[in-house]
Amino acid sequence: MSFPVCASAKPCRGCAPNRWTCGDVSPESPDFACEVGALYPPRPAIARAVAPEGRKRPACGSLTPCRPGTALAHGRATGHQTCMSVPAILCIGAVQWDLIGHTADPMPAGADLPGRVSRMPGGVAFNIAQALAREGLTVALLATVGTDAEGEGLVRAGMALGLDMRFLHRGGATDLYLALEAEGALVGAVADARALEEAGEAVLEPLRDGRLATEALPFAGTAVIDGNLPEPVLSGLAASGLLARADLRLAPASPAKAPRLAPLLAHPGAVLHLNRAEAAAICGADFPTSLAAAEALLARGVARVLVTDGALPATDGCARRGLLQACPPAVPCRRATGAGDAFLAAHLAAEHRGAGREAALAAALAAAAALVSGDVIS
Repeated sequence: MSFPVCASAKPCRGCAPNRWTCGDVSPESPDFACEVGALYPPRPAIARAVAPEGRKRPACGSLTPCRPGTALAHGRATGHQTCMSVPAILCIGAVQWDLIGHTADPMPAGADLPGRVSRMPGGVAFNIAQALAREGLTVALLATVGTDAEGEGLVRAGMALGLDMRFLHRGGATDLYLALEAEGALVGAVADARALEEAGEAVLEPLRDGRLATEALPFAGTAVIDGNLPEPVLSGLAASGLLARADLRLAPASPAKAPRLAPLLAHPGAVLHLNRAEAAAICGADFPTSLAAAEALLARGVARVLVTDGALPATDGCARRGLLQACPPAVPCRRATGAGDAFLAAHLAAEHRGAGREAALAAALAAAAALVSGDVIS
């Protein structure tokens, strides 16, 4: 059984007209979505409008010629290289359920403490995508989600947040992240990412088969890539040219996974977002400050890097424009998971709005501080 483009694990029933998740997306006929796809908003009215007299409307439904050199429309080779439904931003990597235990007390080894346990959609790619969607940006996820009930729940949660879930790879059991936090700091975590690891290159198929791009017409938007992707996938992605024209935002996910991103660090459009510990893992050396870490990464050929260091100053290092530092707001630390994701998303959103380096760095630090203080829920 092949899954519909809306990413449901069930065949479409043809029960929800005037949606735009699967089926025939041409304006001449309604596209009937599946029960999961029914959460999507109606297709934009312009896609069903009548073309001006004398103008031949492209098959994707746009009233203006499609721009060359970008992605194909709706997974169909229509002869036009883009249409209004192609997302501006891709988040590629982990989508899973996060199960996080929180306690306000110190947690020595073997301790059994009172606290609370939260369960929420998560994963680096998902966290960044939902934060970008809150900023009004159009975001699609490239990830693996299981065909189990947990996977269906993630798809529904993503669509409810306004994320484009059409391009997910479906199969197996849904991944899970288990973490313990004590006094607002991470004690330890285990990431069960077997589905993502087993999917391998299949996660990137929409970048090859015309749904988002092809080898000949690479994706030219912004791609956020997280280090949860297996190392062979990241190496293959760097060598393939699929994102040669894209702006990249790289998120290591953890110190243990940070070195996986090494093949992408030389991309001329790459911006590396990481903390001081992750910088140390990539460079194989400890750094006393975020400034020293940024200088070392720039010396290794990274075009731009943003290094955070908890409550200490963060650094924005650019090969062309030098180094910039700022201090994060002083806030109580009540949680840790997702702070780096909030930082990256806020920085990217600020730069999409045209903010300068200082303003974008300040916005990113404020977003991370709001998350760790418990003022926002990821």
